[in-house]
This record gives sequence, C-alpha cells and structure tokens, in this order.
Amino acid sequence: MAAADGPVVVGGGPSGLAAAIELRDLGVSPVTVIERERDAGGIPRHSDHSGFGLRDLRTLLSGPRYAQRYRELADQKGVDLVTETMVTDWEGQRRLKLTGPGGREEVEPPAVILATGCRERPRSARLVPGSRPAGVMTTSTLQQLVHLQGRKVGRRAVIVGAEHVSFSAIATLAHGGASVAGLVTEQPRHQSLAAFRAGAAVRYRAPVWTRTAVSAIHGTERVEAVELTELESGRSRKVDCDLVVFTADWIPDHELAVMGGCELDPGSLGPLVDPALRTTRIGVFAIGNLLHPAETADVCALDGRRAALAVAAFLRDPGEWPSPVRLIARDPLAWVAPNLVLPTGDAPPRDRFLLRSREFVRRARIQVRQGGSELWGGRIGRLIPGRSAHIPAGWEKHVDPASGPVIVSVK
Repeated sequence: MAAADGPVVVGGGPSGLAAAIELRDLGVSPVTVIERERDAGGIPRHSDHSGFGLRDLRTLLSGPRYAQRYRELADQKGVDLVTETMVTDWEGQRRLKLTGPGGREEVEPPAVILATGCRERPRSARLVPGSRPAGVMTTSTLQQLVHLQGRKVGRRAVIVGAEHVSFSAIATLAHGGASVAGLVTEQPRHQSLAAFRAGAAVRYRAPVWTRTAVSAIHGTERVEAVELTELESGRSRKVDCDLVVFTADWIPDHELAVMGGCELDPGSLGPLVDPALRTTRIGVFAIGNLLHPAETADVCALDGRRAALAVAAFLRDPGEWPSPVRLIARDPLAWVAPNLVLPTGDAPPRDRFLLRSREFVRRARIQVRQGGSELWGGRIGRLIPGRSAHIPAGWEKHVDPASGPVIVSVK
C-alpha cells in the first residue's frame, strides 16, 4: 500500500483508472487505486464486443482490450494498483480500513475518489415471485460466466429488460450457445437504438414483449418456465426456458459513500456532487456510474479526468470546501447529474448536465428555474427511460446562492 500522503481511488474501472492516470499526468504522487477484483478494468473486462474508447481514447476497441489499455496506461504512469482488496470500513473524515491478501491495514489519504460504479438489480430486489431454481442471473454474471470462464449457461433464455445492455445480452447468450425466447419490458416500447432492435429481430429472432411483466419464475432444480402478464389486459401465459437474465434497472454501489457520510440524491441514489464532482464531505469526490447509472465506459472515464483536476487543485490548496445549491429534478425526470451547482464557473464533465426520465416524452421542453427566474430553457428531441439526455452548462453562473434550490422540469 502506498503512503497516505497521496490520494486514494476506490474502484479500478474506467473512471477510477482514468482519474488516477490524469492525476499522475498532473504531477500528483503517489496515487493509489484500490480494486476488489483480481484484475482492474471494470465491466469492460467481460464485455466482449466492440464500441469502447471512442470519446476518451479516440479509438474503437473491444471491452477486454479497452480494460487492458487502461491497465497498461496506469502501469506506465506509475499508479499504485492494489487488487483483491476492499475498503471494509470508514472512520472520521477519510480514514479507510482495507482488507486484502496481506491482511488488514488502514490508510488516511488527503483525498478520496469514489469510483465504485453500479450494479443491476437482481431478482430479489425486483420482488419477482415463484420458486428459487438455478438459472437466474444478471447480465454481469452472464458475461463473466461466458466470456471469462467459457461456460455454457443454458439453452433458452428470457431476458428481463429492453435497454442497450439487454440487447448486448442476446449476443452474449448466442456466444454461450443459448437462444433467446424474448425480451420482456413493462415499458410501452424498447429503450435502445432502433438498429439494436432490428439486428436482434433479424439475426437472433428475438421478439420484444412490451407492457409485459414477469409475474413468476417456475422450476425445481433448474428454471423451467416464466409466467408473463400483460399489464393492459391482465392475461397471463407461460414461456418455456431454462435461463432468466435480469438486465439494466441500475443502482449505484453507494454503500461506501453512505458509510463515509456523503449525502445521496433521492433520484439516482448516487452521491450529491457539484460540477467538479466534489461530494458533500470535505476531500471526498465521486465519479462514474456511481453518479449516473449506467453510462458508457468512456463517459465514465471522462468523469475521472474531470475530477482529477479538482482533486489536484484541492491537494495544492485545500481552502474552503464550497457550499453549493441543490439541483432538483421534477417528474417525469428521475435525476440530474451533477446535482449541485455553484455560481463559480466550474464546468461539469463534457460541459453538460445529464438527465434521466421515467417516461417517454417527445420534443420535451426542459426548463431550469430558480425562484421566479428561468436560468435556461430548451428542447430535447426525446426523453427515453434508461437513456440519458443532456442540457448544456453555462447557466449555473447565474445561480444565486441565497435563492434556494434550482429546479429542472419538463414544461
């Protein structure tokens, strides 16, 4: 473990590694990354398809190659990467208790960057009734079994969800020798790109059953069938399968943030952060899909680079931790990120604020108001549940710290 006189990044996915690399480029040393897995790189390690690295590395890579490239860069820059190690407790402002192969130890760094990412809600969190057979998993587990362990997972699957990652699961299942009976979503339509939907229908013959819920899972030792209920008619039917994959429905891995006393946003359930990605705890920053579950790996990596600038500035001059103004999303918006604003001119990652909606809305007019004043207004072509839209930065310079929260709403 590196000495406590340098920042510690908790999480070795794209955002955490990008933050550590940028800190080294800014002259900060030592920089330590704590990763609970044996290999750093995050979810891309077992996402064996192309599409990674366009925004951050300016090239197109497969998930495993993308993760490998970040590990190589971290090594070249002298980042101290500590794997198979978890932060198991947090005391005081920034005293972290670690457990790893060498036993237990403590470190109290001058700054902490939380890059713990997010996870898909499993069956238990979605309260799906029925029996408890084998063959029920999330996309992450599916990808690890197929791409990292080379295992066969089943013959015929039902996928719960119809977002980007749901269609990615189809390709993973095909690689593992399984067909797809169908994708099930309670939404009125799928939430992915039209090309993904068309490709799944043509190549894999995978239908999408909309406005439909999985009302039960049946099986003894292994899944045998699922019961589907049409939400509008109430009609139920059984679909034979031996595998159920729960996709999307993301939640941040925020347990460590809560342990450290960071305030959470009630919509995203990630920590509250200002445009520089400072949390409500002094010297603690948060990045990546801990804040906006779940964006692409390159977007998360750019979060890491943005936070590194703020961390380096804090290490040079701790000064006074800012007191920002709350940014609140109103229905049908689920959340906004970042969700704290300052009239100081600090720009958020990529100069934009991300929005997520609970409903489909066409030609949505977004309004940003504080008190009786409109700070920004404009239209967004479509709001789609499970996919982020964005509004530009710049209006936050006009926020009045004494005028209460800023409200983001659909007009």
